Amino acid sequence: QYQREKLHASIHAACLSVREFTGSADVTAATVCDHFESWLEEKFEITSTDIRVTTAEILQKYNPSAALVYQHHMNIN
Repeated sequence: QYQREKLHASIHAACLSVREFTGSADVTAATVCDHFESWLEEKFEITSTDIRVTTAEILQKYNPSAALVYQHHMNIN
């Protein structure tokens, strides 16, 4: 089940882990969530893998290092 708050927090944490400033990490997380929700509008059903892969692809455009951290962190958990 998609929860924007959880996704935002995960993206924000990934951005902070690569030393992005807090304000910038907030903006990046909100932007990625917005793009994800646009992608989500066309879907009838999604899996947690869909969320992880799509989010990493979107985040790659804004912060490639954070996208790598996000993807690996999500794979470990």
